[in-house]
Amino acid sequence: MDDVCEGKDFSFPAQEEKILQWWEEVKAFETQLERTKDLPEYIFYDGPPFATGLPHYGHILAGTIKDIVTRYQTMRGHHVTRRFGWDCHGLPVEYEIDTKLGIKTREDVLRMGIDKYNEECRSIVTRYVAEWEKIVSRVGRWIDFKNDYKTMDLTFMESVWWVFSQLFDKGLVYKGFKVMPYSTGCKTPLSNFEANSNYKEVPDPEIMVSFPIVDDPEGTAFVAWTTTPWTLPSNLGLCVNANFVYVKVRNKFTGKIYVVAESRLSELPVEKPKKSISNGPANDAKQKGSTSGKSKNTVDTYEVLDKFSGASLVGKKYLPLFNYFSELSDVAFRVVADDYVTSDSGTGVVHMAPAFGEDDHRVCMENQIIKKGESLIVAVDDNGCFTGKITDFSGCYIKEADKDIIQLVKDKGRLVKSGSFMHPYPFCWRSDTPLIYRAVPSWFVAVEKLKDQLLENNKQTYWVPDFVKEKRFHNWLENARDWAVSRSRFWGTPLPVWISEDGEEVIVMDSIDKLEKLSGTKVTDLHRHNIDHITIPSSRGPSFGVLRRVEDVFDCWFESGSMPYAYIHYPFENVQLFEKNFPGHFVAEGLDQTRGWFYTLMVLSTALFGKPAFRNLICNGLVLAEDGKKMSKRLKNYPSPTEVINDYGADALRLYIINSPVVRAEPLRFKKDGVYGVVKDVFLPWYNAYRFLVQNAKRLEVEGLAPFSPIDQVTLRKSSNVLDQWINSATQSLVHFVQQEMDGYRLYTVVPFLLKFLDNLTNIYVRFNRKRLKGRTGEEDCRIALSTLYHVLLTSCKAMAPFTPFFTEVLYQNLRKVSNSSEESIHYCSFPQEVGKGGERIEQSVSRMMTIIDLARNIRERHNKPLKTPLKEMVVVHPDTEFLDDIAGKLKEYVLEELNVKSIVPCNDTLKYASLRAEPDYSVLGKRLGKSMGAVAKEVKAMSQEDILAFEKAGEVTIATHCLRLTDIKIVRGFKCPDDMTEEEIDAAGDGDVLVIMDLRPDESLFEAGVAREVVNRIQKLRKKAALEPTDMVEVYFRSLDEDNSMSQRILKSQEWYIRDALGSCLLPSAMIPQHAVILAEESFHGISNLAFVITLARPALVFKSDAILSLYGGNKTSAVALETYLLSRDHHNLKFEFQHGNGRLRLIALKINLQLMLCWENTCS
Repeated sequence: MDDVCEGKDFSFPAQEEKILQWWEEVKAFETQLERTKDLPEYIFYDGPPFATGLPHYGHILAGTIKDIVTRYQTMRGHHVTRRFGWDCHGLPVEYEIDTKLGIKTREDVLRMGIDKYNEECRSIVTRYVAEWEKIVSRVGRWIDFKNDYKTMDLTFMESVWWVFSQLFDKGLVYKGFKVMPYSTGCKTPLSNFEANSNYKEVPDPEIMVSFPIVDDPEGTAFVAWTTTPWTLPSNLGLCVNANFVYVKVRNKFTGKIYVVAESRLSELPVEKPKKSISNGPANDAKQKGSTSGKSKNTVDTYEVLDKFSGASLVGKKYLPLFNYFSELSDVAFRVVADDYVTSDSGTGVVHMAPAFGEDDHRVCMENQIIKKGESLIVAVDDNGCFTGKITDFSGCYIKEADKDIIQLVKDKGRLVKSGSFMHPYPFCWRSDTPLIYRAVPSWFVAVEKLKDQLLENNKQTYWVPDFVKEKRFHNWLENARDWAVSRSRFWGTPLPVWISEDGEEVIVMDSIDKLEKLSGTKVTDLHRHNIDHITIPSSRGPSFGVLRRVEDVFDCWFESGSMPYAYIHYPFENVQLFEKNFPGHFVAEGLDQTRGWFYTLMVLSTALFGKPAFRNLICNGLVLAEDGKKMSKRLKNYPSPTEVINDYGADALRLYIINSPVVRAEPLRFKKDGVYGVVKDVFLPWYNAYRFLVQNAKRLEVEGLAPFSPIDQVTLRKSSNVLDQWINSATQSLVHFVQQEMDGYRLYTVVPFLLKFLDNLTNIYVRFNRKRLKGRTGEEDCRIALSTLYHVLLTSCKAMAPFTPFFTEVLYQNLRKVSNSSEESIHYCSFPQEVGKGGERIEQSVSRMMTIIDLARNIRERHNKPLKTPLKEMVVVHPDTEFLDDIAGKLKEYVLEELNVKSIVPCNDTLKYASLRAEPDYSVLGKRLGKSMGAVAKEVKAMSQEDILAFEKAGEVTIATHCLRLTDIKIVRGFKCPDDMTEEEIDAAGDGDVLVIMDLRPDESLFEAGVAREVVNRIQKLRKKAALEPTDMVEVYFRSLDEDNSMSQRILKSQEWYIRDALGSCLLPSAMIPQHAVILAEESFHGISNLAFVITLARPALVFKSDAILSLYGGNKTSAVALETYLLSRDHHNLKFEFQHGNGRLRLIALKINLQLMLCWENTCS
């Protein structure tokens, strides 16, 4: 394995760039696809984004989810085709061209020419493809851009035609008028799910208008309320609720007589007494504020003349407000009834303009005010302006005409009340202009016919999180309405419908071949400008003329909903691939797609095949700025993805967003510091464990031993070392958990488990095994420990490869160098198999051991006893004898060393050091027991020690007829201090059923061990200060600064074994520093357990026995000095290696030199 740098010098972004380049060189993704081509298919549908903008965090989030799942499924033995897709048609593209070219109306496009307009649209569709590919690839996502699909491709569009033809043949397509959300900015109707995506709080007028009853002798008038004055010119009827009670009231001050619902009487304007009562309009009764406010003075203003049911009002005629539709007087301007009239707003009387309200249209149709099949007069054009039909306001934009209409109503004496109010109003998601509801001719898919089957198919799918499926998506399907799939636009897939001039003959094309055969025209492109001119002779003969294509194009949602079929050109190609693997295995997009892509996928698959389109789905939430607001380029309230990746790396960004609420369909407030936190908490500990392995594996070669080669896992599983057994089991638990959660598509649970695993790896296995890993317990034990760490890192890298593709590849490429049989890339490897399970007990014991260590540290901190201060004894109290056997047996050495205590005393008598008392858990029992809580609580608190122990053993107890379990009662263990000791001399800490007791009394026999620990601590800090690597060999020298150095000498001698074990070398007297030694660091210390001393770190150097060398050369000083000079010029490590392999002899210039020349460490440490 190659050497590795320190964590602080390791650049994650730079390493990722190198990996990206290497993947490109070896064609890693293409190779993976080729290697898995004969494996079972895993079908993933990638929703096509618009390429007219650059990718943002929302795209990166969804892309990361998709990449993790598809990488995982590949490692699990599947072939996963991943083709990027582009949504090329529709409003986003047209809107950009309209803005660029200054196009305001439909007529502007026709004057320009549809061919030129569409080619302008085509020219910008792939404008940002290169930027998308760069960013998507940089995030580590493997997806095929070269074989991408585009919704404007001929093959894609042909499959869309086929989908529509199938629906038509099934009787699920019809043409009609429908009141739909309409964008005057984009001059097109929108789907309901588009209309619901951009609400804003806006002020709007609200007025009450009188409609006098025809031939009423008292001049009684209905009062209707509206927030859309611009719809009043198109009024054709009034609607009441047949079940409501209505009242006829007289204004005591004006004499006006009105009819309103009794429950809404308080909404009428309140008058103040005037000096003279006028019979004119209530033109001074203008009120500010919403009609929802309740007036206390209504009774003082109005006198109730009569009461009657709403049903009795049906059929009454009224005087129209305007005469624009006087030709409909015979059927219009009358009262009808419907339950859509509610009592929570308005007056209980609704003004109906059937061209501008969905319920208005339905009710007028049901009551024959308008008739199905007849042309509905829509008095507002595509641009939102009144047509010539509305003579007083012809050409005016409707919203701008509100004030003038209100004034005209007032002038007519028909204005009862006016005001304004704030309310949420839908805006166009693209042009940001207010939407209106407008009747438009359109082609519809009869979704309402499919409702029951849609709900059933939804049950067959698996969603994460499931509440989105069970609530949001279910509710949307339950209220599904027929889907308007056509748009009166230009850049899109044209509807494949050809109709005769008399409308009697309709042909729907299901393929290009059918169109070519029927028309005799070669077709190479299906966009409007290439097929609108194509006609089809009537099958009834020449006298019936020709069939021409309808002008509409498809809603782009219909195209994206057709993606599972169209991206592989089904049914014209790939029939077996599709039919064998439908429904697809996996889709993932944002929460907004519950009313978008997820919905259209489900509708079309249900209509075509009676099945859902997908089996598994992950729905993510929104990524917001740190302040909780929407990310805005204008506000610059978020860091760019490129900036974050360049600073911390793509892997860190991936883990940050995956380990957040956003993968559970909740919002994420994006914080750049959070990405840094992932580097600090995940990648640096992970890297340091890897670095420790590499450095100590390289050390074997430095010391002249055989190069590191990992021992096979079968042999390692037989290791008697308890921590080897534990980390192997913990690694298998990681593999099991990742596989379990990934099979359940719960990506968000993996990172917390990984964090805990890495913490255990670095702070338990590596930390507690440093001596073994550094070779201080023998070469064989060292190789077992290193091999265990190697396989743990390799296995964890494979398990995490789908999540962190770069970092795991970096580690794998170095780790594989010591493996004889390994794949070229980690992403060619299979997901690790679970082997050797059954280590749950040892995992539990080590977990409990760490609890004990934490409790003991807490006791030390409370009494200001640092770990460097040795303590005499620790008692561990626990009822589980097996655990106590582990702590006092195979785990003992780790506990003693970590806590610096001399002995552990196990104890399973839980009452010897503790008193028990029971407390009821009020949060659990309160609601359950109600009034009985007081009596039960009293008895629980009165439980004896024996009662509590019996309860713990049995798991339940009955108190006052109530059965209480372990979760209902808290058992509190209080420390019972021995009679002969004070709280300063002994203390305890507990957690659940474990209690740790520490003897804090000073012991002179432990003093020298404490001093030795302090000295070692200062040496380690000096090494770090000198920026030395763990594998850097140095000599450590000690010099006492005390006048009487007898104490330091005594301590160094008595603690020689401990110091040598801790440092890996001897602590040498400073008098032995060779004159030619290279000093690396030196520092003096004072007041360390009342001692003062100097520590010197020097590079290893040779110390010669000059007299022996001189005698070797027969007293020839020149030769003796030459030999010393030569040996000093040699590399120290290589020279040591040669001595070791020569059994203490070194052959130089045909001379055998006995080992009379001693290396410093051999001379002093033998």
